[in-house]
Parts: sequence; C-alpha cells; structure tokens
Amino acid sequence: MTQSRRASGFTLLEVMIALVIVSLGMMAVKTQLNRYVFTARFMEEKTLASWIGSNKVTELSVQLEWPELGDSNEEIEFAGRLWHLEINVLETDVENLRRVDVDVAFADRPETIVQRISGLIEPPAPRGFVPVRWLSVGIGG
Repeated sequence: MTQSRRASGFTLLEVMIALVIVSLGMMAVKTQLNRYVFTARFMEEKTLASWIGSNKVTELSVQLEWPELGDSNEEIEFAGRLWHLEINVLETDVENLRRVDVDVAFADRPETIVQRISGLIEPPAPRGFVPVRWLSVGIGG
C-alpha cells in the first residue's frame, strides 16, 4: 500500500509571487503618499502667499496716503518663514484708481514667484470724512 503524502502549506514559488504582489502594492502606496505630501505642501505655500499678498494690497488701500507709483521690495516674516514681496503700483485709465501687483516668493528664492495678487485701490478719503451709516439710511421712513 502506497500512500502519497502531500505536505500542507505554500511552495517557495507561491511565497515569492505573493511577496512581489505585496511589494508592488507598497510601492504604489508610497508613491501616493509622496504625491499627497507634495500637494499638501504646495497648497500650504500657495495659501500663505495668497494671504500675504492680500494683506499687502489691503494695507496699501487703507493708508492715509496713496502709495507712490513704481516698484518696491520688502521682506516679511509670516508663519515662521521669511518671504520676499515685490510690489508694483501702476496708473490705470481711470483717474481715481491705481493697480497694485504683489509678487510673493520665498526670501531665499525671490526669482520663483509662489503667488501673484493684483488689486485696485482708490485714493484715501479726505481728512474729516464721515462715512455713511448704511444701516440707518432709509429705515423707518
């Protein structure tokens, strides 16, 4: 009587194929995680640069004097980083408007613009100007 015994378990070939499949899956996961990290960092930089540029345009629009026409540079610290701002104030076809372009870059790489913000600013209000209280106008007849 001959009895054939087959050992239970995986063969070496099956184990090797399984390891190849698992390693390919892990490489795909690593690639996607790297993309996520890169995209998250890129979005953080763009958002911070956008805030900086918007803050600068707002700052120029609320000053008591109109900003001088021309280019200027500035470095500021924001969110633990040093940023380089290139500010360009231009005339427009409309007499009471000036265009402001703010290019925001890292201070160590000022040639690489992270974000560009543009805005239009009006001349400052005359001294003693009292703004209209819009909530009280036309209420109650």
